[in-house]
Amino acid sequence: MKKMVLKLCTAMVRLRYPNMKPAYLYFIRDNYYSRLNQAQFYLKDYHSKKKYKEINWEGEFQVEITYVLPFAYWHFLNGTLKSTTSSTNTKEFYFFSENHTEKYAERDATFMFNNYDIPNMTHSISKSFKKWAAVPLKKQYTNNLFVFEKPILIIANKYNIEWDQAPINFLDIPTLSKIIDTYKHKYQIIYNRPLSNQITIDNSEILDLGEHEWLKENHPEVILLKDLYEQHKAEVNSFNHLQLMVYANSNHFLSMHGGTAALASYFGGTNIILSNNGMEEVFNEYTTIFPALSGARILHAKNQQDILNYMQQYY
Repeated sequence: MKKMVLKLCTAMVRLRYPNMKPAYLYFIRDNYYSRLNQAQFYLKDYHSKKKYKEINWEGEFQVEITYVLPFAYWHFLNGTLKSTTSSTNTKEFYFFSENHTEKYAERDATFMFNNYDIPNMTHSISKSFKKWAAVPLKKQYTNNLFVFEKPILIIANKYNIEWDQAPINFLDIPTLSKIIDTYKHKYQIIYNRPLSNQITIDNSEILDLGEHEWLKENHPEVILLKDLYEQHKAEVNSFNHLQLMVYANSNHFLSMHGGTAALASYFGGTNIILSNNGMEEVFNEYTTIFPALSGARILHAKNQQDILNYMQQYY
């Protein structure tokens, strides 16, 4: 039955999107099937409404916070959430879950390939918001601890292997220098590029950009989030907890493609995202799912000059 329905979904997608690259069609097909799969829960979700839903996620961080976390929150609001299971240091994301287990020490990028339990289980040109609710992380984690004389500007960088290639979406040191020189007088800049020992890693190897030491030597006015973590270990439960608390106090973000960008879209304000070669652009996700996370203004930059132009206009 499953194979037959998947074949029907494939045929429907090909008819509806005849000009779409074949590799992308399977993502749309899988999302169609995952929504059809929800039909079996209709009575439990809309009539009996008992706590039954056990949500388990071992996959990529971006998919988790854009689709899985809002799905879990919907079930919480619906009164049907029983438990959640995810990777280490995710308890604060699932603050609403009465029974949250941190089970996985590493993320599995292939986990979602045959997992149809989430209505939006991967990238797709169409989205279903029937069982999707924006999670109020900003409201939950806004605090008086991380407050400075100037408003916070978060620079959320990354330097990872992407699609089995060298890093593509990242801020190099010359561009960082331009941004800091231009905006350090207006904002308290907080720089965040998590190290492999601070987050739960997946298949994307984290490389060394060498910018942390450069920032300390050339821009001591910039706060490094990794240093902030060392200073406040007694007040936070994990590096993720710290990220949520610091991000919640900011309305200005500059972030990179992937989970880095998705997280920075959770806190309102404006988020400039550097993104190339991703399905997010193909499927118009920067105008749909990303703004829906918190109502943030999402500005998609395709190169580093776009970033500078957007910052001049909005920051």
